[in-house]
Amino acid sequence: MTITPVPPARHLLRAKDLMDARYREPLEVPVLARAARLSPAHFSREFKRTFGETPHQYLLTRRLERAAELLRNTDRSVAEICFAVGLASVGSFTTSFKRAFGLTPTAYRASYPPASRQARVPTCVLLAWSRPNSSFREDRASGRG
Repeated sequence: MTITPVPPARHLLRAKDLMDARYREPLEVPVLARAARLSPAHFSREFKRTFGETPHQYLLTRRLERAAELLRNTDRSVAEICFAVGLASVGSFTTSFKRAFGLTPTAYRASYPPASRQARVPTCVLLAWSRPNSSFREDRASGRG
């Protein structure tokens, strides 16, 4: 029986999935490289070649995206959010966030309605609404669907 080698991109996806799932944790390149079954130097080069950014940039982007979601949808403090997404410095978080989103975390939050005014929609309703053949949708009731 001949075993066909797995293309490197598939190994890189393991590390990328690890970063997506465990972005809160202090993930270092050697840990990610081990997940991809590559040496750290080779992993970093291949990750950038395949995904267009370094592993560090990718992980920071995931953390900042999650922080933006928390700023929009919770009343947690900027410092709490910074630490909750796996960053260790509020100053660095603010600088990185402003570079990515064009606003400081506080200004970004202020540009959205307060979380306390947002309606809470039960998950079961969201799931029913998003089903392709749902009779829950208004567009079907009005004859447009």
